[in-house]
Amino acid sequence: MARFLPDRFTVMLICTVLLATILPVRGVWADYFGTATDIAIALLFFLHGARLSRDVVIAGVLHWRLHLTILATTFAIFPLLGLAVGFVPSDILPPPLYMGILFLCVLPSTVQSSIAFTSMAGGNVPAAVCAASGSNLFGMFLTPLLAGLLLTTTGEAGFSMDALEKIMIQLLAPFVIGQLLQPWIGNWIRARKKLMAPIDRGSILMVVYLAFSEAVIEGLWHTFSLRDIGVVIAIDILLLAAVLLLTMFGSRALGFSKEDEIAITFCGSKKSLASGVPMANAIFAGQSIGAIVLPLMLFHQIQLMVCAVIAQKYANRLKERQAEGATAAA
Repeated sequence: MARFLPDRFTVMLICTVLLATILPVRGVWADYFGTATDIAIALLFFLHGARLSRDVVIAGVLHWRLHLTILATTFAIFPLLGLAVGFVPSDILPPPLYMGILFLCVLPSTVQSSIAFTSMAGGNVPAAVCAASGSNLFGMFLTPLLAGLLLTTTGEAGFSMDALEKIMIQLLAPFVIGQLLQPWIGNWIRARKKLMAPIDRGSILMVVYLAFSEAVIEGLWHTFSLRDIGVVIAIDILLLAAVLLLTMFGSRALGFSKEDEIAITFCGSKKSLASGVPMANAIFAGQSIGAIVLPLMLFHQIQLMVCAVIAQKYANRLKERQAEGATAAA
């Protein structure tokens, strides 16, 4: 039962939302906190760039069919499913939450959990590292462009060049600087994962606190009911189930190995909270993003619980095959 329980970070997210609900940051303190949050996010993406080894990039990028499959799932199939959700009547799914669903569908894949689950399941880890990292790199351009296209289609405020400029300055530039310095500081950073974890998670908690503080002040919890949140959870579950089935059986139909199938399944089905919240902050600058990131936060926990179960099943099957092979050899 422990694998179905929320992880520590999810508990911290819930506590952050509760804190923002009870004690939202206001006025000049919100401005100071916003500046500190921007600095923390820039530092986070600098560390992501510095952690990624050049050898991993070269080894992983050669597997182009796997990467194209994951990118197509992340930035084509997911958005199409998001548009399909638009057929849900607005009295069932309020427009602000549907906007959050669409934004969720154009986000890049996770990095850490995709790699962790691929490793746990016995999949192609080097390819997963490159695919997940590449997804986030491409996402810095594709996410705002797709968000602008889809949200303009729905009649909402779309993408602006100011949003792309903010993403490039706050997210891409620190990542590139980190990559340039990687030969000198990469090993030092990778050797201190525990030291870097507070920056990784703390920056996300800061953005969530700021976003939900603004949303609470504007009446978020008076706007959406428990029924609305239940509808979002149901849609998140259906989206994840559809993509898991497509990636799992689609990779088999395309002739990928079992190791590649595992990498495609986990990298293609996930959406990044770490990249998504800062991107929402940039794309929807000046707007309340509480409702926009709410579907993503719920999806984050659902994907972790479901993928933990799937990864364990893959791992058990691998052990069974290895045991059968050892018995046959004997």
